Amino acid sequence: MRDTRLISWIKAARRDFEKFPDDVQTGMLRALTMAAEGGKSDNAKPFKGVDGGVFEIALKHQGDTFRVLYAVKISADIWVIHVFQKKSKTGIKTPQIEVDLIRERLKRLKEALQWKTILN
Repeated sequence: MRDTRLISWIKAARRDFEKFPDDVQTGMLRALTMAAEGGKSDNAKPFKGVDGGVFEIALKHQGDTFRVLYAVKISADIWVIHVFQKKSKTGIKTPQIEVDLIRERLKRLKEALQWKTILN
C-alpha cells in the first residue's frame, strides 16, 4: 500500500477550482492524486516562475487551457496554491500578474505553516 499525502487547498484556489468544468476538475483531481501518491501526471511539469517544488498541471478543454499549481515541498501535504484559466494573449507564458499572485500565496502559506508549527 502506498503512503499517500494529503491534498490541502488555499481557500481561494478551491473556490476558483469549483468553477472549472466538471471534466477539467476530474482530470485535475486525477493528476493531484497521482502527485499525492508520489507520482507525476503527464500533464504536470515543474513551474519555472518560482523556487523549486512547485508544479503546474495544464489541461485543455474546448479550446481553453486550465491550470492548477501545487507545491510539494512546503509541508507533508501537497498544497494547491493557485488555479486559473489561461487567457493570456502572450502565447504559452504565464501572465506576470498570475506569477506574482503565486509568489504571494506561497509566501503567506509558508508563514502560516511556520506559525502553526511554532504554536503546536
